[in-house]
Formats: sequence, structure tokens, C-alpha cells
Amino acid sequence: MSVGFDSAKYIELQSQHIAERHRSIGGKLYLEMGGKLFDDNHASRVLPGFTPDNKITMLERMKDEVEIIIVLNANDIARQKVRADLGITYEEDVLRLVDVFRERGFLVENIALTQMADDNQSARAFRSRLQRLGFKVSRHRTIKGYPANPDLVVSKDGFGKNDYIETTRDLIVVTAPGPGSGKLATCLSQLYHDHQRGLKSGYAKFETFPVWNLPLDHPVNLAYESATADLDDVNMIDPYHLSAYGEQAVNYNRDVEVFPLLSRLLEVILGESPYKSPTDMGVNMVGHCISDDEACRQAAKEEIIRRYYKALVNETRNDLESEESDRIAIVMGKLGISRLDRAVVEPALKIEKKTKNPAAAIELADGTIVTGKTSELLGCSSAMLLNALKVLASIHDKVQLLSPEAIKPIQDLKTKHLGSQNPRLHMDEVLIALSVSAATSTQAQEALAQLRNLRDCDVHTTTILGSVDEGIFRNLGVRVTSEPVYQVKKLYRKR
Repeated sequence: MSVGFDSAKYIELQSQHIAERHRSIGGKLYLEMGGKLFDDNHASRVLPGFTPDNKITMLERMKDEVEIIIVLNANDIARQKVRADLGITYEEDVLRLVDVFRERGFLVENIALTQMADDNQSARAFRSRLQRLGFKVSRHRTIKGYPANPDLVVSKDGFGKNDYIETTRDLIVVTAPGPGSGKLATCLSQLYHDHQRGLKSGYAKFETFPVWNLPLDHPVNLAYESATADLDDVNMIDPYHLSAYGEQAVNYNRDVEVFPLLSRLLEVILGESPYKSPTDMGVNMVGHCISDDEACRQAAKEEIIRRYYKALVNETRNDLESEESDRIAIVMGKLGISRLDRAVVEPALKIEKKTKNPAAAIELADGTIVTGKTSELLGCSSAMLLNALKVLASIHDKVQLLSPEAIKPIQDLKTKHLGSQNPRLHMDEVLIALSVSAATSTQAQEALAQLRNLRDCDVHTTTILGSVDEGIFRNLGVRVTSEPVYQVKKLYRKR
């Protein structure tokens, strides 16, 4: 895929913009992180050239001025909410994020638990764990009427009941494992407490999507709408920005809807609101750094189709109505694209139709399509993986990287001793067997060396993946989609 985004330019412009906003505040700046700070894989997919760690790389330029606060909704701890892209709980992701930030030299010592009720035992246990690890943990309450009752919210019975987060630096990035964590409320709570202490401070939002200075119907903005379809987010022209400046800017419904209340809260806290529109609050130079608009348009269309398949699979797995996928289907209709515009879909479906068994297809970096079919020895994903590695390593198709004699003992172990009813090798088992073979086979060594070249390749399977193969694809950095059907119909499935 062609590079469509200038990362170096983004790092330069974005860091300048944040520094300017900080100077204009003249005190502490609480910078709410919209989206992921470290591993923004969505941005890297729709803006080819934007690396997942672009934003934190940019902040490294000013890391001696930056302090990071991580915010976690206590209710997400109680319900054991999981980050779908990583397969870990939000509380474990907090610890992962701390490690990542500290490895890069950032100051992270404060964690805020929001909407924390007295009877939330899971959150209390996690708070104790964090304190044993040496963190300063602040507890924020649920405020009745937030944000609709500013007089209550901005009072000793509102933000006044929240713990004040003691920070030591003036540029504070407020981030979280995912949406709904309470980042904005945490920033506003801090403004309230700073004001009570006579400290000057302000708020801004570190934005990425939607891109305010791209058209409303630009595929990059529509890809964001697809990514947040589960939240029922809709991009729209910011009416406040249009009224104040006579300029069209794109924002999304939740920010636009809450702006009058947010503006009023800022007025009550600070005496006046520094912003005339929700777009004003954002610090976002992404639109100025697109170097190849057509490349980004195409990448965004691909992402929308992936999101559509992801929604279909989620609805099938959880017996949900088709609300999310229907919303994304509308977006696809606006762009005139369909699920078959994903290059790996039709080749996989053709193999399935021919063999009457599940199949898979992968598109390599040079556009080559490689398929895999189900056999007595291998699942379709495992077969496709071996076939792709052979193509990348220029190994003849007839060469068996794993002989039936090598596979048979693994199958016996699975079915006779480990209670599995499926004798076919999953991808993790294939990779282990291939690694063992590499000790004596140069071809196996050559094939294994090609694993790194699968990153960012697209895959499609004709049935829903099991958790093992799904995890391997994720670890390899492969962008996988699946048809929303199971190979075998069952009411109960192990997760």
C-alpha cells in the first residue's frame, strides 16, 4: 500500500500546536487524549505512513514537561471489560500502558478511578493493588446530574467530592484504556480543584478523528464513523464553529451535543469559556499531513469493510441484532463499496465452494493472493499460513514443510490426551512444529524467517476463527476478517 501520510511533518506540526496551546493557557494544561496514545492501530490503517506510536513519539519531544494520568472507569473493572484488539482486561491494560510510558521516559505516577461506588469490591481490590505498586490512586465519584446541572457539578458536592490529583508538571496528558473512562470529567475536576487553590489551568483535547478539515464524506472520516458504530457516533458539521467563524469543520455528535454544557461548566469554573466551538478544543494537525489523498481514501475504504465484517462476527457470536453492521452498511453505501471489494474475500469463498469446507486467503505485500483449504491434517488458516511462507521463501509448492509423520504425534496428543475433538493443527501448533523442524531443515528455517513479512497483510476466512488462531493473527500483525458463520452449529462455545 502506498504511503499517504507524512509522519515527520505530523510530529513537527502537532508538537508545535500543543506547545502553542500550552503557552496560551499560561499555567497547567490538561490535555485529554482522544483515542489511543501508544497503539493507535486504527490511525495507522487509514493513514498509511502513520505509525501506531506516532503520537507518543511526538510527545517524546517534550517529555520533560509532560506528566501522564491514566483514567479507568471503576465499572469497567467490575464487568471485566476487555480490549478486543489485545485480548486483555482494562485493568491489566493500565499496567501495560504504565510500562510502555515509563520505558519511554514519561512520568506516570497518578491513576484515577472514576465513577467509583463504595460497594464496587473489584475496583477497591484493584485500587489496593495499585497502591501496593506505589501509585497515587485518586477516587472520583459519580456526580448526579453531570454534566447537565453545572451549579451542582461545579461545587463542593460535585467535583469537590473527588480526590484532587497532585501533579508536578504543567503539561498533563490524560489517557485511558478505552472510551467511556471519564477523561473529560477528570480534566474538568482538576480545573475545579486548581481554581479553588488559585492555580491557573486550562483544558484541550488531543484529537485525531474525525479530521476537522477534511470533508464530512471523506473516507477517512467515514472510517472513524464505522469504528465507533457501536457507540452510535455520527460525524457532522460543527454548527458552533460555522456560526463563530463562517468555516465548515467536522466533529462528531457527542462533542457537538455536549458542547453547550461543557462551555457552561468552563464558564462556571474559569469565569469564561475559552472556546467558541467543540472544534476549537481540539489540537489536531492530521489533515495538514496527508501527502497522498487517494492512498488514504483507499486505505479508509478497506478499513470500513474490515469494520463491517468485525461487526457481523460480533453480532453472530453474541446473538445481537444487526444494529452496528447496519450502520456500517449505510456508510459503505455512501461510498459505493461492498464486502466483495476486499481482495481476499472472493478467493477464499471460491475455495470453500470448491472443497465444501472452510477456506482462507491472504494478500501478500506485492498483491499475490495465497489460499489455504481444510484437510485432515490442517485447518484452513494453518494451511494458508504454510502456503504463504512457502511463496515468500520461494519454496516450491509441492514441498512439505511439515510431513504427515511430524503432524500425527501432535494430533494424537490433542485427541487422545488433551480432550480435543478437532485433530487438525491450529496455527500455534503449526508454528511450533515448524520451529522444531527448523533445527534440521534449512527450508523450514527460511519459511520461519518470512513471518515478519506477514505484518499488515490482509486475510479472510470463510468461518469465524477460534480464539487461538485469532490470537496468532493478532500477534503477527495480520489484518483478518471472517464470514459471520461457524463451521459447526453449536449453542455453547468455549471462548
